[in-house]
Amino acid sequence: PMFEKIVVTGDGAHPLYRQLTIESEAPSWNFTKYLLDREGRVVARFDPRTAPNDEALVGRIEELLAQQ
Repeated sequence: PMFEKIVVTGDGAHPLYRQLTIESEAPSWNFTKYLLDREGRVVARFDPRTAPNDEALVGRIEELLAQQ
C-alpha cells in the first residue's frame, strides 16, 4: 500500500475527506478522483470508473496546471 488505511466517510472520516465531501460529493468507491485548484478548492470530481488517462480528466488537469 502507498498510504495507511483511513476512514473516508461517516463520523470518523479523515479531515481531508470531510472537506472534500463538503465541497463536492463523498467518494462512492475506491479510486474516486478529486481535482483541486492552487488554492485547495475542489474544482472537479471523477468517479472510480474514470481511467487515469481519460481525456476529460487529463484535460482538466492540464487546464489547472496552465492557470497562474
